[in-house]
Amino acid sequence: MRKYITSTVYVLAVILLAACGSPSSGTSGNGKWQSFSGDKRIEQRVDSVLKLMTLEEKIGQMTQFSANWSITGPVMSDDFQPYLEKGLIGSIFNATSVEGIRRMQQIAVEETRLGIPILFGQDVIHGYKTIFPIPLAEACSWDLEMMQRTAEIAAIEAASDGINWTFAPMVDIGRDARWGRVMEGAGEDPYLGSKVAEARVLGFQGGRDVNSLRELTTLLATGKHLAAYGAAESGRDYNTAELSEHTLRNVYLPPYQAAHEAGVGTFMASFNEINGVPATADRWLMTEMLRNEWGFKGFVVSDYTGVNELVPHGVARDEKHAAELAVNAGIDMDMTGATFIKYLAESVKEGKVSEKSIDNAVRSILEMKFLLGLFDDPYRYLDEERAKQNTMTPEFMETARKAVSSSVVLLKNDNQTLPVTKESGKTVALIGPLMNDSINLNGEWAGLGDRNKSVPILKGLTEKYEGSTVRLIYAEGSSITETTSAKIAEAVAAARRADIVIAAMGEDFNWSGEAAVRTDIRLPEPQRELLRALKETGKPVVLVTLSGRPLDLSWEDETMDAILQAWFPGTQGGHGIADVIAGDYNPSGRLVMSFPRNVGQIPIYYNQKNTGRPVDLNNESVDYKSNYLDTSITPLYPFGYGLSYTTFGISNAQIDKKTLKTEDDKITVTANVRNTGEVDGEIVVQLYTRQLVASVTRPVKELKGFQKIALKAGQSRQVTFELTSDDLAFYGIDMQKKTEPGNMKLWVAQHSADNSNEIDFWIE
Repeated sequence: MRKYITSTVYVLAVILLAACGSPSSGTSGNGKWQSFSGDKRIEQRVDSVLKLMTLEEKIGQMTQFSANWSITGPVMSDDFQPYLEKGLIGSIFNATSVEGIRRMQQIAVEETRLGIPILFGQDVIHGYKTIFPIPLAEACSWDLEMMQRTAEIAAIEAASDGINWTFAPMVDIGRDARWGRVMEGAGEDPYLGSKVAEARVLGFQGGRDVNSLRELTTLLATGKHLAAYGAAESGRDYNTAELSEHTLRNVYLPPYQAAHEAGVGTFMASFNEINGVPATADRWLMTEMLRNEWGFKGFVVSDYTGVNELVPHGVARDEKHAAELAVNAGIDMDMTGATFIKYLAESVKEGKVSEKSIDNAVRSILEMKFLLGLFDDPYRYLDEERAKQNTMTPEFMETARKAVSSSVVLLKNDNQTLPVTKESGKTVALIGPLMNDSINLNGEWAGLGDRNKSVPILKGLTEKYEGSTVRLIYAEGSSITETTSAKIAEAVAAARRADIVIAAMGEDFNWSGEAAVRTDIRLPEPQRELLRALKETGKPVVLVTLSGRPLDLSWEDETMDAILQAWFPGTQGGHGIADVIAGDYNPSGRLVMSFPRNVGQIPIYYNQKNTGRPVDLNNESVDYKSNYLDTSITPLYPFGYGLSYTTFGISNAQIDKKTLKTEDDKITVTANVRNTGEVDGEIVVQLYTRQLVASVTRPVKELKGFQKIALKAGQSRQVTFELTSDDLAFYGIDMQKKTEPGNMKLWVAQHSADNSNEIDFWIE
């Protein structure tokens, strides 16, 4: 401990002396360094530390190694211990537990020349130990306050365990259900995606005030993956994204910009290339757009070994060249690839990389460490007792349960098959490979969540109906990928003894997430074989699907009596799903990704372009139109769709004026919303627009607003939206974002395919 005190006093003394001067943050190839916080005192402290550092120590701050306690990428052969002991590591990824992190931090601050603390990062994606529904599921709640709160809880738990940086939120637009990482995002719409990005950044970082990062309950957030990772061709992970700058700016970039405007501290470069340039080497993307155009002042980290991968991409001769390309593009930290620490000192000496570029990167990294309070107390996050008190608390469990029930989407419910109330007196057969499963519930990217602690659906339903008139029978029927005639016979026997069957089917959690791409997104054949046998009993069958992506449920939609899309729901999955099945929670989830009729429709999304030969949806069989010979062009279930145990009506949609100016103007949209059923419920009222003529083609619909409101049975309420001229701006033919004059339509709707309540207006 003695060396730590000596080192810290020395550093602080230099800082105090330097405070009398001004920072010497000169310009470089990456421009003049600008402080993220704008705090002059922190700027001076950053600059003072920088003056003490050798070139090698600076590059060390730009280097992240993985502790390899959990693996999310290739295991690097370099043992990071020697770098740690020399003070040549800025961040460590995948370290876990207070004890383990303390051990590494002690080496950094007590046994190195300058005692600069380490930033500890972790993939805290949808929870740390309390695991919430996957982000795609949470987005289906359309509840921004809830999403901000679950991010807050994840931050509290992770920070209590010594983590201070999360690689979330993922804000990539997902239009291709084959891509496994759709589970990590908010779906296909840039407007909703932007709102979710904002909510999750605010949740992780504690709000817009950068000083909130000093709180012991917040994490430094990361907007990822910049950019258009979700546009990878064929849905194949890491693949090329081939798209125009118009599509990039109008569709894919808005959620990243929303994360920036919410104050996100870091961005992560994507693996894919755009316009022939991998993002990790793309100066236009990382410097010209992100820093110069948007004004981002945090730091940018590569993805896992993303710098090394510039070599197989074919833009770098070797890893030294790759490191030069990355840092000159604007990458500030190398995640686990060790290219910066191995080669950049030599590159600086050769004049291939400016030391001012190095200085700018290091300043940004050091500033975050000051903002997090690590220089003042490198052990401030490390308290075993605090970790125990802030892990899986009753309040966290209750929030997780509500998150599950509000994320479930009711896709079909013929003859009011659901709910099965406690007073119904029914005998219910509980069938399927995921009925008594806890391992798959957390889905991928499940932090340090204990899969054995997640509540199976069987347990949730058993506890829900305990002491009621409902009787439960359980038979597995099949595994996820296999079944036998004996297993099916057992399940059929259970079904015949029951009044209703509830079958929990779906994917293995490993089938979604990174590098988890599927070309067949139907339920596996053994599960469908079991469903066919259950349906042949003549009993109503409720299908509960658990998955990390939209599935092809065309056969199931034709065959099942009810379908409940439950995604991967997390720690409280069984309880939250049981709340919906029993009717204690009326399902309010609405889809954020379109469900295809078959994989041949993919990518499919609601905000498509019209084409010069659009299809008449009332007569899709007309030749020489942009249609299919063997199926409809429409999705099985559209964006924004979801059913309830009640019904709703929207009427009397109006606008306060018919004409909107292109600048600094707005119109007010109102409509009456009524719960027309006999059960209290929630509706997501959605506002869509379309510009009919513009300098470039525009989507057939675009979401521009939404409100989730609760209405008692028979209750009516007026909803109001304000639509500004800025809301209707887009990047036109001159690649400038502005509002163009033209004819417009808007809809106040229940989902994207709802064309009622249409109103015409004009922009002049």
